[in-house]
Amino acid sequence: MDGKSLTPKEIKLKQLQELMPEVFSEGKVDFERLKATLGEDINFNNERYVLNWAGKSDAFRALQTPSAKTLVPAKDESVDFDSTENLFIEGENLEVLKVLQKSYFGKVKMIYIDPPYNTGNDSFIYPDKFSETKDEYQRRVGDKDEEGFMTKEGMFRKNYRENGQYHSNWLNMMYPRLFLSKNLLRDEGVIFISIGEDEIHNLRILLNEIFGEENYISTISRLMKTGGAKGNFFTPNIDYILVYAKNIHYTTYFRTKITNNQLTAYYNKIEESGNRKGERYGEERLYKASLDSRANQRYWIKCPDGSFVIPPGSTFPKEVIHGKKISPNKEDGVWKWTFDRYKKEEENGNIVFKFTKSSALVNEKGERSKYNIYNKLWLKDQQEKGKVPGNFIDKFENRQSAAELYELNIPFDYAKPSNLLKYLIQLSRIENDDIVLDFFAGSASIGHAVLKYNLEENIKAKFLAIQLPEKTDEKSEAFKAGYKTIADIAKERIRRAGKKIAEEIKNENEKKKGELNFDQSNKEKQVDTGFKVLKLADSNFKQWQQIEGKDAKALEEQMKLFVDPVSEKATTENMMYELLLKSGKDLNSEITHKEGFYCINNNEMVLMLEKATQDIVDAILKEKPQKVIALDRLFKGNDQLKTNTALQMKDAGVEFKTI
Repeated sequence: MDGKSLTPKEIKLKQLQELMPEVFSEGKVDFERLKATLGEDINFNNERYVLNWAGKSDAFRALQTPSAKTLVPAKDESVDFDSTENLFIEGENLEVLKVLQKSYFGKVKMIYIDPPYNTGNDSFIYPDKFSETKDEYQRRVGDKDEEGFMTKEGMFRKNYRENGQYHSNWLNMMYPRLFLSKNLLRDEGVIFISIGEDEIHNLRILLNEIFGEENYISTISRLMKTGGAKGNFFTPNIDYILVYAKNIHYTTYFRTKITNNQLTAYYNKIEESGNRKGERYGEERLYKASLDSRANQRYWIKCPDGSFVIPPGSTFPKEVIHGKKISPNKEDGVWKWTFDRYKKEEENGNIVFKFTKSSALVNEKGERSKYNIYNKLWLKDQQEKGKVPGNFIDKFENRQSAAELYELNIPFDYAKPSNLLKYLIQLSRIENDDIVLDFFAGSASIGHAVLKYNLEENIKAKFLAIQLPEKTDEKSEAFKAGYKTIADIAKERIRRAGKKIAEEIKNENEKKKGELNFDQSNKEKQVDTGFKVLKLADSNFKQWQQIEGKDAKALEEQMKLFVDPVSEKATTENMMYELLLKSGKDLNSEITHKEGFYCINNNEMVLMLEKATQDIVDAILKEKPQKVIALDRLFKGNDQLKTNTALQMKDAGVEFKTI
């Protein structure tokens, strides 16, 4: 703070840093990063403080390469497909994140991921060659066996410590996914990333580059287990959670809830009169020996019997007057508030004087006072403010996850406890309609956590879980139980957890029916326990393939394909979902199917995908949509109908587009 106004240059730099923190290094614009972010001259060879590794430029190109994929609904694997707003997407997460960019840009409140820790035993997606072409990458993305499952011999493989590019492989896998996921966060959004000691140092620098060092919040240490005898020097009992904000200036401070134990032990008094009659409160001393000396917080307070008190010390105000203060020395005790704050609390009835034989306070005679002074802490106020959390968590060990999966009869190892994720959700202050994303979903702990959180808070937050259909080991209990992929395990876990919660809600609501309900505190709970399943798939529309050289015949054949750009495998519903995503509408958009067309979000958009007649065009115009997209092939060469349709749409002020 130098009292000077910002220069235009400083203002622009501040705006640029808020918009693109990833292009700053040590507080200055890194122009190589800026050019790379904008898709120009991707080459990281500067002398600034950055993390470089083999293949970084190619990883950046990978995230900027658009996806030709789409998402198709799998209604038979879903629960309450038409009414639920929870989403489970099965597919390679980099491609899925690309597909979601337009529809979910800036819509996610919280991201939690539990990526591979890169211990030398992890399998994940990475390229063998950092110079691979787009076609080579696409072939890898399509590496599936005859049943359609991802093969470990293809794109999904183990990263051994002996590999010369062991860390580079992991960074190349993480970089584009983190970069794209940041786009999906709201300005006030946060990301939590679980990680082990093998890559925490690299991940911290990587996140500083992508999110900006100024958006770093904390590193949480979590107790994974107690005991154990692994390791040569230390037993690894903790892992970590790195926490970053999208924009820390918009992020709400984290707060924990008051526990039942705190409620019983501390907030154990009931106000008997006044405006807050009937409310619970606790009491806290106005003086504590642990308080640091503050200039305006050592003063006399007048007691009910006319005496005056002050915290212990060696310096005293010259006059014994209520509120008379003196600047304390290092040894002097102080009150926790200034006198102005004390007066305000006193006027509100929040000050309590208690007789005691062991007061630390002294009176105007220099003797031990017979009073202690307390202030009231109202439960309702503290619940709204919450408590600042610590960055060490010892309540959610891995064994809790094993127990909850055993209870659901789900065979899966190494999942994070859903209560850990529920705790992080609560810290993020997730509310109605907020979206929580996990693009390394595993057994879908995130889905389970959101369902439990919604039950406790009686709200409707939504989860968006993404999981690769990775094959289960044929020797595993999961495979023997009929789960061919980890995605299958995840879906079944959400089904069973949802069913269990639905039964709890039913029993609780039945119990409440016979209870008096004067303050609406025991209103019936309603939790969305369903989820839509969608799967990554090839586009319903033919993609232009680059023709090498001057092969006129190949070009002619490709041109023939585009007389009708709709793929032979396309279905009307699948095309509808693809156009929904490509138009920037989310997967929970309101969809009404009418004869010959789909209405999206109360006629915000209409999709004409089945047939084109004048009657259908007239019916669409009656809906008064803002935009209409139609398949060109529906007009079947009837140029008059197509031209008339375009003119009618224009006259009605409707944006009209054909494919």
